[in-house]
Amino acid sequence: MKHASRRTFIGLASAALLAGGMVSTSPAAMASPAMDPTATSAVAPALAKAAAATADLNASVRVPGTAWSTDPVTRRVIVSVDDTVSGAELAQLRNVAARHGGAVEIERMPGTLQPLVSGGSAIHTSGARCSLGFNVEDSSGRDFLVTAGHCTNIGASWWASGGAQIGQRTGSSFPGNDYGIVRYDYGIERSGTVGSQDISRAADPSVGQQACRRGSTTGTHCGTVTGLNATVNYAAGPVYGMIKTNICAEPGDSGGPLYSGSTALGLTSGGSGNCRTGGTTFFQPVVEVLNRYNVRVY
Repeated sequence: MKHASRRTFIGLASAALLAGGMVSTSPAAMASPAMDPTATSAVAPALAKAAAATADLNASVRVPGTAWSTDPVTRRVIVSVDDTVSGAELAQLRNVAARHGGAVEIERMPGTLQPLVSGGSAIHTSGARCSLGFNVEDSSGRDFLVTAGHCTNIGASWWASGGAQIGQRTGSSFPGNDYGIVRYDYGIERSGTVGSQDISRAADPSVGQQACRRGSTTGTHCGTVTGLNATVNYAAGPVYGMIKTNICAEPGDSGGPLYSGSTALGLTSGGSGNCRTGGTTFFQPVVEVLNRYNVRVY
């Protein structure tokens, strides 16, 4: 069981450092999921048309080698098709596009689209964007991903960027902890890497250990583990047993992986500051998550 004592969290994002070492404090700022523009502006007619077209595409098109998203400038759904899409499959896409008039545009994408998802990639649900932590599997070979619980609390169905569905949430724990797990749909390709870094084991970190974090907003940043078993008090409630670091993070990086070489360490929970001026970020230890769901990294 996690240590349940609470400690005051110094919100560095709003702290004013004064002479004599005094600081003003504020509640911890969760590294909250970044809201998609199409979700926050859905009342606009053009975005409403784009949302309807996207829903139609998601429901009726399962053609490998295709991807779609809403252009934030033109507010049209751009459907990209790779070199493998032709004939009846291309005709199906054109028929769906025709139902929505000028709200959908089809463009050719050179090469072959590979729906490979790795640690730190953007994942989406219910208008929010988070980051994939680690790909994992259970003893039966079933594949899952782990990410932040304040992300998996938001929605049950998850998509990769471009609209391809990844899978369904099978567990979530927040507050108290900050982790969740999503089971991959059949046929989704995935790797055991974080970017190009292979992940082969998981462990609890030590203070002073060098580590890196990857997220879909700010990419890869590295620093040092500065504390363990931290309590962080978010507006939604406290989380316990967190890893404290001097590594920056920003909204949308939530759930992304903390790792040291090939060793998985944690999942991005929240913190303060940003990646322009620096900050403090807390991570859910990943060993606890793997034990809770009886899965392993690979």
